[in-house]
Amino acid sequence: MSTEIKVPALGESVTEGTIAEWLKQPGDAVAVDEPIVSLETDKVAVEVPSPVAGVLEEQRVGVGKTVQVGAVIATVAEGGAGAAPAGRAPATSEGATEEKPRAAEPGAGKAQPSAATRAADAAPVLSPSVRRAVQETGVDPATVAGTGRGGRLTKEDIAAAARASEAAEAPSPPSAATGERREERVRMTRMRQTIARRLKSAQDTAALLTTFNDCDMSAVIDARNRYKDLFAKKHEVRLGFMGFFAKAACLALKDVPAVNAYIDGEEIVYHDYVDISVAVSAPGGLVVPVVRDADRKSFAQIEKDIADFGARAKNGALTMDDMRGGTFTISNGGVFGSLMSTPIINPPQSAVLGLHRIEDRPVVRDGQVVVRPMMYLALSYDHRLIDGREAVTALKIIKDAIEDPTRLLIDL
Repeated sequence: MSTEIKVPALGESVTEGTIAEWLKQPGDAVAVDEPIVSLETDKVAVEVPSPVAGVLEEQRVGVGKTVQVGAVIATVAEGGAGAAPAGRAPATSEGATEEKPRAAEPGAGKAQPSAATRAADAAPVLSPSVRRAVQETGVDPATVAGTGRGGRLTKEDIAAAARASEAAEAPSPPSAATGERREERVRMTRMRQTIARRLKSAQDTAALLTTFNDCDMSAVIDARNRYKDLFAKKHEVRLGFMGFFAKAACLALKDVPAVNAYIDGEEIVYHDYVDISVAVSAPGGLVVPVVRDADRKSFAQIEKDIADFGARAKNGALTMDDMRGGTFTISNGGVFGSLMSTPIINPPQSAVLGLHRIEDRPVVRDGQVVVRPMMYLALSYDHRLIDGREAVTALKIIKDAIEDPTRLLIDL
């Protein structure tokens, strides 16, 4: 008996996805709830599990093809785990095939592990991005030591192993002598296409403007240095700068509601809550999971949410629900060394706060030139909704709260 595998619901307003990678091949054994294919949507990669145990019988859609929600993409033959369906033969590790499973013949080499054994060994530790890297490079994941949490393999581990292998096998690159130049064309991922489309749409639709200010980080750095060990011990999470900026943004958005609103047709939608989208880097591009009700959460909970988003983004485990909504965005280009930028809003939101690197600069305090750790802040906003006075006021509230964190405690 065969069971059809269909594209599941992918989230609100998401009607289609792209086959990013087949995690199982025809003839491979699958267990109940074991992922067999990775789908790429506009925002995240989603693994589709098998509802039954058995053998993958057929792949009906190729990699790179777009599929609608509810479409049948594969079939699984129930039962007979480890055995190939009639007329098909699973490939051995050397690429040879057998008509049917059989025991190792006397005198033969060491028996190859079954498909079920290989799946059991690989599935728990390989994320979709790592599986894709393995497929592209041909690196055997069993030979690579993982540097992720709990010893898990990361995409960077596979890439490093591939580079090391290439360096060992290539004594001297011929292009160095001949001056040969090469080009490579790679199809944009669905996520990258969506990022490009949304950012261009924001520029075409919104009246974008950016206001800047600089911020003395001395007080926040001092507070962090004094309490980071106690904070980590009590809350089991690192005390970073994002919690301070999230709380400071909440103060500004409450005082200047337009910055926390958006335009819908001929109406303005205001919010009495603050859901902050935090830009984090994922293997497929920049994603913006949402810290919901940030105005009601503690520093510790905000930092825990952000740390969780970062870890899951790296492993390709974010969901559509993680990124749905959001009333305001914070993007920290400073972690990559950016000194100043003009961030683009995340539609339909009307504003985004850009953070940048901290560096010592001379400033004047009480008539004296002193050195302080300074950061440039940038607030990009939709001028159709937010006036310059409102944007400058909101950014000034954030600056004042960071320079005097006591304001965060007394809601000032």
